[in-house]
Amino acid sequence: MQTVAHLLSIMPFPDIDPVALQLGPLAIHWYGLAYVAGILLGWLYARRLTARPQLWRNDTPALTPAHLDDFLIWAAAGIVLGGRIGYILFYDLAAVAAEPIRAIQIWNGGMSFHGGLIGTILAMVIFSRRNGIAIWSMFDVIAAAAPIGIFFGRIANFINGELWGRLTDMPWAVVFPAGGPFARHPSQLYEAALEGIMLFLLLAALIYGAKALKRPGTISGWFIGFYAVARIFNEFFREPDAQIGYLAGNWLTMGMILSVPMLMLGIWAVLRARKT
Repeated sequence: MQTVAHLLSIMPFPDIDPVALQLGPLAIHWYGLAYVAGILLGWLYARRLTARPQLWRNDTPALTPAHLDDFLIWAAAGIVLGGRIGYILFYDLAAVAAEPIRAIQIWNGGMSFHGGLIGTILAMVIFSRRNGIAIWSMFDVIAAAAPIGIFFGRIANFINGELWGRLTDMPWAVVFPAGGPFARHPSQLYEAALEGIMLFLLLAALIYGAKALKRPGTISGWFIGFYAVARIFNEFFREPDAQIGYLAGNWLTMGMILSVPMLMLGIWAVLRARKT
C-alpha cells in the first residue's frame, strides 16, 4: 500500500538544463536538437534500406536515396506542423481558443505523436503521387525509421521534465521539478524504450530476417499496431494532461482512445499485405 512516505522524494530529477547551447540571445534547446537528430538519423537509416536491393520485391527498391533526400523537408514539415496542430486539437483547444498565441508556443504542451503521424502520412501521400512511388512502400521505409525519432523525442521530454508519470514508490521513481514533491514513474523513459528501441529492433528483424519489405504494407502495419499497444500500455503509467484528465474512471486517457483506431489500422494493414 502506497503511503505519503513512499511517494515522497525517492530519486531527484537529473540536473539537466533544457537549453543545450546558448549563443547570445539564441537558445538551442534539447527538444529541438532531438527532432533534428531523429529526422537526420532516420533519413540515413532509410537511405541504407533503399541501398540494399535484396531487401525489396524483385530486388528493386521502390524509391531511391534521391527521393529520400527530397522528402526530408516534407517529413520535417509533416512532423512539426502535424504534431503541433494535433496537440492543439486533441489536448489544448480551449486554451488556444482563449489565448491564440499559445498555438506557436511549443513549450506549452509540446507536440502530439498522433498529430505528427497524420501530418507525415499526408506528406507521404502527396510526395508519393508527385513522384510515382508505390505508396505502401513509401509508408514502410518511413515507418522503419520512425522509431529513431520517437526515441529522441521521448528523451527530450524527460530532459524537459514534462509528460511525467503517475505517482509510484518504485525505486527508480523520479521527482520532477514541476510535478510536485512526489515521486513519479519516468514514463518518458518507458516510452523511449518500448516505442523507440523495442519497436526499431522489431521492425529491423522483420526487414532483415523476414524480408518484410517484399510485402508492402507489412512494416507499416507492424509499426502502427505495435506503437498503439505500447502507447496504451504506457498510458497506465503516464499522468494524463491536466486540462483533460481521465476520461473515464481513473484509467482511461485520450492517448488510449487515439491509439485504438491505430491498432485496428495496423492489423488491417498486415492482413492486407499478406493477402496481396
